[in-house]
Amino acid sequence: MIRKTFLFFIILVLSIDFCKSQAFIRTNDLFKRPDGTGKLYISQSQSVDTLISRYILANKKHTTPEGTLGMQGFRIQIYYNSVRNAREESAKVRADFINKFPDIISYSQYQEPGWFIVRVGDYRTKAEAYKSLLRVRKEFPDAYPVPAIINFPDLIKK
Repeated sequence: MIRKTFLFFIILVLSIDFCKSQAFIRTNDLFKRPDGTGKLYISQSQSVDTLISRYILANKKHTTPEGTLGMQGFRIQIYYNSVRNAREESAKVRADFINKFPDIISYSQYQEPGWFIVRVGDYRTKAEAYKSLLRVRKEFPDAYPVPAIINFPDLIKK
């Protein structure tokens, strides 16, 4: 009986310690200025901080094929092939796309076991992707939107 109680106590202490070591982010910490000027007071429930912390931790796992942090969104796929000279073909398709659509960013990637892919754009919703898809399909008729991890959009539009 003493062993069971002792084991239960050890498991309880370890689980409490594990929960304490979880990263917790407060809203006030998110809005601090690097130079230390100004003050912001946020009065809100502790549960809001918990939700924000969970959201940040859940989204840290999203990395784009380029290796940067990103978010769930859509890209337009214009090339997907695994033939012998697919690397050269994908480079040609991407160069052709860049010449025709310099305002839309393009990404070239390799997927095992030998697929070369060219995807373009960073769209948060399918509706955003369809706006560009109509333009892209005039030059690349086989293009279609695919779900992907995209780069974060710029906060300041140029």
